[in-house]
Amino acid sequence: MWMIVKTIDLLFSVVYYLIFARIILSWVIRNPYNKYYVILVQLTEPILAPFRNLLSRTGIGRSGIDISPMIAILVLIFIRNIILGILI
Repeated sequence: MWMIVKTIDLLFSVVYYLIFARIILSWVIRNPYNKYYVILVQLTEPILAPFRNLLSRTGIGRSGIDISPMIAILVLIFIRNIILGILI
């Protein structure tokens, strides 16, 4: 059972780091067609897009600052804690 818990914890950690890397790279990258950045966007966009759509529907996303990564991370932390709480 501990192997499943560690695997789930590792999976969520990888997703957090991918989202953080995308945030940082979006500030400093000059070429949005950089192959590493494109891969990072392809990996994180399925997670961030629903939150971005939800924020745009509520009007919060029109401020010019994309807060969907922060909300996605908070929701992922919540989901992780629920899953690990059930398993432990």
